[in-house]
Amino acid sequence: MNSSLEIILVIGFLILSLGIHEAAHAWVADRCGDDTARSLGRLTLNPIAHLDPFMSVILPGMLALMHAGFIFGGARPVPVNYYKLRNPLRDMMLVALAGPTSNFLLAVLFNLVWKILVFEVHMDPGALAPKVMEGALIANLVLALFNMIPIPPLDGSRVMAWLLPSGLRESYAGLERFGLILVFAFLFTGVFNQILESVFGPLLAVTNWLTGGSW
Repeated sequence: MNSSLEIILVIGFLILSLGIHEAAHAWVADRCGDDTARSLGRLTLNPIAHLDPFMSVILPGMLALMHAGFIFGGARPVPVNYYKLRNPLRDMMLVALAGPTSNFLLAVLFNLVWKILVFEVHMDPGALAPKVMEGALIANLVLALFNMIPIPPLDGSRVMAWLLPSGLRESYAGLERFGLILVFAFLFTGVFNQILESVFGPLLAVTNWLTGGSW
């Protein structure tokens, strides 16, 4: 990134995106019968309701300013009562998918805005607004991909639990107590970067296709 202002604006969009991610979880849970998030005021697009001061602001800001090579952060997880869901196993999977899906749709939106700025408004791609849209697009695709890693408690683990045979689910869910260690190992050993390199391009191509391809 070329400027501190650009970093600040991208982090701002990342915070908004994290809020939308959590609100999507809350909305799907509510639709599936669990009103826990609604009762706690988490069924809202207001990012303040979803923020964790360290994970949402301080940590991603530090990593960005240090040029760490990746930005890692998160919001306060939306509470979901498994036993209130109408079809608990399936509905937990749907609730989990809602977050990464919202980030992918946001990536499509930011791609569209980038194209409008560059091809319709005729702004230089290196100008602040297109660069911020590009950064927000990348951040949301990375956020979607990261959350789909099947390591408990990430969203991908809820999908994996739904796919696994019943005899393996309990042992798999038990990995959650080591989840944070496994997640950081995944990041710092470069495994996630390898996955990102292979999947990011095709996923970006899909956002390009959904926004009309080449303008």
